[in-house]
Amino acid sequence: MSTLATEALAHLDALFHVARYLTGDDGAAEDLVQETYARALGAEASFARGTNLRAWLMRILRNAFIDQTRRDRRGVVRGGLDADDVPDEIDEPLRGDGEMERLRTLVAADLEKALLDLSPDARATILLDLEGLSEAELAEAMGCAPGTIKSRLARARSALRARLAAYGRES
Repeated sequence: MSTLATEALAHLDALFHVARYLTGDDGAAEDLVQETYARALGAEASFARGTNLRAWLMRILRNAFIDQTRRDRRGVVRGGLDADDVPDEIDEPLRGDGEMERLRTLVAADLEKALLDLSPDARATILLDLEGLSEAELAEAMGCAPGTIKSRLARARSALRARLAAYGRES
């Protein structure tokens, strides 16, 4: 196994997390991550050592997702959140409270619906931002200038807020 392959495996969880929300399906996310690694290993010679591997992999993942979406021409697969998607550390403080669990499920479904209603680029921008990438890393992953990523991020956040505004009024 090459050094790049070994280093790239350290980013598997982050790639799967983003792929899961892009595709809305565990199986499709696994396929997308596999495609990402296949493309990355095939393009190993083009990776500049010393640059941000995570951002490079996220860019490949995003491009693979867009390519797949274009091929399918029917849009992304949409699915629901599984109980396994909620981290254990979030469950712990309120474990055993049935009403809170039902509320958490409703909120998670609304958040997921709002994310899935965004365009693929806006969704990718939000998800990569949530993964903790800096604006420079986001720009590299999205293949645009840092100034462009600032406006894309602002528009994506605004679109997400607009989709969630109805949720706040319904409460």
